[in-house]
Amino acid sequence: MTPTFTIPPIGDAEVVALPAQGSWPEAVHQFDEHSALAVRAALAAQRPLLIRGEPGVGKSQLARAAAVKLGWVLLSEVVHARSESQDLQWRYDAVGRLGDAQAIGAAKLDMAVARAELAQSHYVSPGPLWWAFDWDSALAQHDQATKQYSPPSLPPGQTRPTGCVVLIDEIDKAEAELPNGLLETMGNGGFAVPWLDQAVRSRADMPPPLVIITTNEERELPAAFVRRCMVLQLPQPDKDRLIERGRLHFADACSEEVYTKAAEQLLADRAEYERQGLPQPGQAEYLDTLRVLTQLWPNDHAAQLANLERIGQFTFHKHPLADDAY
Repeated sequence: MTPTFTIPPIGDAEVVALPAQGSWPEAVHQFDEHSALAVRAALAAQRPLLIRGEPGVGKSQLARAAAVKLGWVLLSEVVHARSESQDLQWRYDAVGRLGDAQAIGAAKLDMAVARAELAQSHYVSPGPLWWAFDWDSALAQHDQATKQYSPPSLPPGQTRPTGCVVLIDEIDKAEAELPNGLLETMGNGGFAVPWLDQAVRSRADMPPPLVIITTNEERELPAAFVRRCMVLQLPQPDKDRLIERGRLHFADACSEEVYTKAAEQLLADRAEYERQGLPQPGQAEYLDTLRVLTQLWPNDHAAQLANLERIGQFTFHKHPLADDAY
């Protein structure tokens, strides 16, 4: 199917400022040619983009950057062991309904009034796919429901979204039912909601949502699900890429020698942890190290360099090595 909207170009090495949102702080993201093309390919194919990679390589941040670049709403769901596919569509507040029933019973309201107040449709809240498929009906449902969850934030200047990016984080934590259910929902372009008379369907006047899914490879995903996704492998950055990302985040707060020595120390530690079959530190630990150095010794590049190895004991060495001297 040909997309009904223009897919914007994303430049190699293009830098995007990411505003604070929810629990995420302000950040910056630098696209590379590979990840930029993967985002555009997923938009063109109208398929979910499955991002594989170690923790801390920027999988979730890529979804944030795509939303900012497109000017779309970012909707996110962090998956856990008890997550079900319906959580991506709608949520039912059974506890809230029970509490209201007890309060109504104590107030001895008329039975017809009580039934109306306790209508199950009042306790259904839209999930991220509902907002992404049909913002208007999701907003209407939110306004008449118990408002267990807040509505998503719109980009500045928008009263209605021009599109949505749905981030489904750490899908490998869930049972196979969740990715299989997601596959069915995306294939159908909609889903039914119990206690409502109409189904939720993707609106023709909105571009299909860009669904970005991350996995840390803790559990193998169903083969049929992976086949229906575009797949992006995000490797750990090499030395030059680490230094480039360090400069992007901290500019001249560190010297070139600090950026280089920190990258070399990380790569040496990664090699040793791999040799011993232990989880390896990565880009996130590299940036944490630089953050500590710039906070404890601001504008003192000599002190930063002198303390780099000491700080690395806390940021890089998170698992004991067989010959660990610390």
